Amino acid sequence: MNKLLGYIFTPVFYFFFLLTLLVFQPVQWICYRLFGYKAHKVSVDYLNFFLTYSHIFLGSSSTFVNEQELPLNHPIIFVANHQSMYDIPGLIWFLRKYHVKFISKIELTKGIPSISFNLKYGGGANINRKDSKQAISEIIKLGRRMKDNNWSAMIFAEGTRAKDGQMKPFQVGGIATLLKAVPNALIVPVAIENSWKTVRYGMYPLSFGEKIRWTILEPILPIGKNAEELTLMAETAIRKALKQEIKA
Repeated sequence: MNKLLGYIFTPVFYFFFLLTLLVFQPVQWICYRLFGYKAHKVSVDYLNFFLTYSHIFLGSSSTFVNEQELPLNHPIIFVANHQSMYDIPGLIWFLRKYHVKFISKIELTKGIPSISFNLKYGGGANINRKDSKQAISEIIKLGRRMKDNNWSAMIFAEGTRAKDGQMKPFQVGGIATLLKAVPNALIVPVAIENSWKTVRYGMYPLSFGEKIRWTILEPILPIGKNAEELTLMAETAIRKALKQEIKA
């Protein structure tokens, strides 16, 4: 039934999803060019509000759970599992007060309405995966911006999407590099559920009626722990929340 209804409603979803991207391209440009970072960020927040809730056209729900008391005046490294591109709008919208920045492939800074503009000017790190020196340099620059502005960053520590929902082992590189620039950053795991199910049949049809959920887990203090330990602790917490065992 999810697939059958997906054939019917996927075009409706794509229409509103693309319309949102097209509308917010000039909105972002105006906000950034005329009013600066703060206005641009507000435009990006509401772009992602509409992208997140466009899932109603697929009969899907978006649920965000945060029972943690996270500081607003302290840099945070959010560490999440990654299931699909639909993970991202909800993270930006629901965590908007933490000024979350992403580490993205540099190829995404061209050709995608709204998204490419935000990646260029939103303050994240755009890395060339074929150039490790450039990638490290960009992540360190992001860490410095986090430190100077009390911003946060989102790390998808698996390094790629888990298309079947089964987590891959977390990689330490991105977290370790950020911690060099902002060693006092709080580590906050984020468990993402059911996003992968939306694309279980591919780009068409999308699956109808899925329940996408983001859960903020207990923060991890970095004091006295190295990057490897922090990464493993974040991975363990997310696996526990998702009821997945750590692979040997």
